[in-house]
Amino acid sequence: MGALAESYKDTLLEPQHIPLDYGSVHTLPDSHVWLDESDESPSGVHSTGPPVIDLADPDAARLIIQACETWGVFQLIGHGIPTKLMEDVQSEAEKLFDLPVDQKMKALRSPGGSQSGYGLPPISPFFEKLMWHEGYHIMGSPIDHAKLLWPNDYQGFCDTMVHYRSQLKALTEQLIRIIFKSLNINPDEVAWLKESQGLSIGLQLNCYPPCPDPTRAMGIAPHTDTSLITVLQQSKVSGLQVFKEGAGWVLVQPVPGAITVNLGDFFHILSNGVFTTVRHRVVATRIRRLSFAYFYAPPGDFIVSPVLSKDFGEVPRYQTLSVKEYVGIKGKHFEKALSVIQN
Repeated sequence: MGALAESYKDTLLEPQHIPLDYGSVHTLPDSHVWLDESDESPSGVHSTGPPVIDLADPDAARLIIQACETWGVFQLIGHGIPTKLMEDVQSEAEKLFDLPVDQKMKALRSPGGSQSGYGLPPISPFFEKLMWHEGYHIMGSPIDHAKLLWPNDYQGFCDTMVHYRSQLKALTEQLIRIIFKSLNINPDEVAWLKESQGLSIGLQLNCYPPCPDPTRAMGIAPHTDTSLITVLQQSKVSGLQVFKEGAGWVLVQPVPGAITVNLGDFFHILSNGVFTTVRHRVVATRIRRLSFAYFYAPPGDFIVSPVLSKDFGEVPRYQTLSVKEYVGIKGKHFEKALSVIQN
């Protein structure tokens, strides 16, 4: 388990609920009714989405940095992850979420235990209402929990997820190097980026079951990621929305074959607030949606200090602190965490 997950174990209470048996629910329970969640959007959902960038474009690095400054999120094509692998991940996840409830419950995450396994979104304890979601989180080896789900047929799932994570890790670190260079941080001098020691890396398989009343439910509540960078594979059914100042909630319409990339809190702090840590949510729909999120965060002892320059400002907007210290603050203050560390 990475340092980020270890820190959250100490600060974030486990939810007292488990996912619903969605196949037997025909009306929206009061526990899942969300009201007035769109009041932050001055004009409804904006029609123009974040940019689509081809990593093979000679101008890709400049376009990525521009997207970091203006959106904090972009869709990436030409990323090199095989289409067949992306399809295999979708197929294996469908197989998992199609399992009977009593079978999935065998891999339920236990309070205070490993963050791997089946359960509700990690941000659930911060909200009074429950989200229309079931998920499966993988940190470290996927074998132990997979054996609980498929005692005699787990190897295909494990091999697919391990291969997928290795591909996402290589892509994520390629993007981190591009963004580090814009911050005048030499990637070759960042030990954990070269050696992969102490990283907090997690793969979250998300399922949003068909919802009987999607206008009153929430797939994932609004939040920012406690990561350096997050990479997401969306299904063909749209549901992800990001909040953009002056525009409101913007739908991230899935692009075939694309990977969605969003910045987390740590890049926001490193850039002295110039790069956006994008606030995002997932709305419920009447059609089942799957998505797969890969979270990448530095080791807990990595010091996050705002880069100062003419481009990023010469006065630090945020305190200098370790990853573990910030995670502790996020675990207590959640959406107000960045405000807490402002100078």
